[in-house]
Amino acid sequence: MTTPRTIVLTGASSGIGRKAAVALASGGATVAVVGRNPERTRAVADAVGGVAHVADFDRLDNVRRLADTLLDAHARIDVLANNAGGLVSRREVTADGFERTLQSNHLAPFLLTRLLLPRLIESGGRVVSTSSTANLLGHVRLDDLNWKKRAWVGGWRAYGTSKLLTNMFVSQLAARTSVAAFAFHPGFVSTGFGGDSASMRMVNLLTHGNYGISADAGAVPLIQLAGPTTIGVPSGTYFDQLKPFGRQAPQAKNVQLAEAVWERSSELVGLGSEI
Repeated sequence: MTTPRTIVLTGASSGIGRKAAVALASGGATVAVVGRNPERTRAVADAVGGVAHVADFDRLDNVRRLADTLLDAHARIDVLANNAGGLVSRREVTADGFERTLQSNHLAPFLLTRLLLPRLIESGGRVVSTSSTANLLGHVRLDDLNWKKRAWVGGWRAYGTSKLLTNMFVSQLAARTSVAAFAFHPGFVSTGFGGDSASMRMVNLLTHGNYGISADAGAVPLIQLAGPTTIGVPSGTYFDQLKPFGRQAPQAKNVQLAEAVWERSSELVGLGSEI
């Protein structure tokens, strides 16, 4: 009897995460459903026959507790899908002292991945991270990861930078470990994304909610990359929806900077840089 694949899916309580959880579970996988909202997370877990794990990525102690729980619960982890995160319209600082976009979109998934990495390596596992074409708006400054020295501009450049950091993290996972690691842009998906953003509210108003692609369509790359099939491109590849080698900001190809980002991110979450 084949052992079901175990997939840890963050941001699974709504949007493309919820769609992917349902599809992956229907394909026979055991899905650990991770979300911030307790009611929605438990509802999705119930629907897919999985276990709900409630965690707030604005708190790194939640991430550490989540990792401990997952390691206790699963002898193997075949896929970690880092799908949680979002856009915030005003600059805010978390309880850990980091700008919220940096923490929820980069530092929290960085920490979770690092803590689960030994189990992923043992399992011959894969890491899949939700990125965005907004990475083209990003610019990494190691002296200003917390976005204190630059204009906020509705949070879009900070968001784009966090997705650029996602791509750089994936490239470093590919370079430093044996896990297969991929990032992808799901498309411009019509969900609750950026609900507190004035620009997103305007888009919603002007289009009467009829903008972008559906959550079902946006979930397709996540389902494919987290599924059992061989990807067929090098680890570290960034996909624009289902197309490999999507457009990235020039800094994404700066290996020296990506290495420095790894070192700095490890320091910020209290880990050594070595695997």
